[in-house]
Amino acid sequence: MAAQPEPVGPAPSETAVRRILSTPLGGPTVLRIVLGTHLRRLREAGHITREAAGDAIRGSHAKISRLELGRVGYKERDVADLLTLYGVHDAARREEFLTLARHANNPGWWHKYSDVLPGWLETLLGLEEAASMIRTYEMQFVPTLLQTPEYARAVCELAHPGASPEETERRVGLRMRRQELLRRPEGPRLWTVIDEAALRRPLGGRAVMRGQFEHLRRLAEHPRVTIQIAPFELGGLAATGGPVTILRFAEPDLPDIVHLEQLTSALYLDKRAEVETYMVVMDRLFAAAETHESSVAFLDRVLDGK
Repeated sequence: MAAQPEPVGPAPSETAVRRILSTPLGGPTVLRIVLGTHLRRLREAGHITREAAGDAIRGSHAKISRLELGRVGYKERDVADLLTLYGVHDAARREEFLTLARHANNPGWWHKYSDVLPGWLETLLGLEEAASMIRTYEMQFVPTLLQTPEYARAVCELAHPGASPEETERRVGLRMRRQELLRRPEGPRLWTVIDEAALRRPLGGRAVMRGQFEHLRRLAEHPRVTIQIAPFELGGLAATGGPVTILRFAEPDLPDIVHLEQLTSALYLDKRAEVETYMVVMDRLFAAAETHESSVAFLDRVLDGK
């Protein structure tokens, strides 16, 4: 998930690394991506192949690719050897990169939920923490960041029917912890379209759904939350193939990323052409869905029993 290649000289890279170290970005996932981006730019600026870089750290070109995409942790020795290969010899600048590598290896808050956390979800949690804007479309469920504990419990029980009550509560706790980013002063803006089908499906029973509607109505007053409902009348226009999330970041070294959730895995897209395709689809969907004001009125009608 590295940013698109572009010529970057030593001074800009140094400035960028210092900026990243001084401004929290939301966890190790994002730091790995940023560090990988800078290492890739240094390698490309030196016209060094992935094979040569792999040899320098006693690895393969595939390992370099994973490092540059931020998909694995870093060994300080590997980073030091790559910096030497790329001609970064200034002690202060090397220490900035090594400090970034150490921070990138620190566990995120979600580490304590590792017993119920699938590996593919860790990346999304880290990206959510760093995002300035999260745009999402959901067809089957209320988006996780907007769920009540009772609704989240019903979702978890549906997805994991054989789980123990303790495991279910751990999954619910993880979902509630994710939502804390909306309460932070510097948290992201959340802009979501919810398919009407997700709201009409009585998941967990009438009481659970009413509580969920009341929660959505309260959140609709949040200054950084925009809720739009895609009514049944939209038909095929709303068909994007599954839940879609697009994350945007204030940090210039992070590209827009598309998250496509699947049953037991997820895809993360950051190539410009792919992201732009989803941007167009989402823009059309958001333009066709009910406005925030109309969606609030829809929630009011449901709560009034109309």
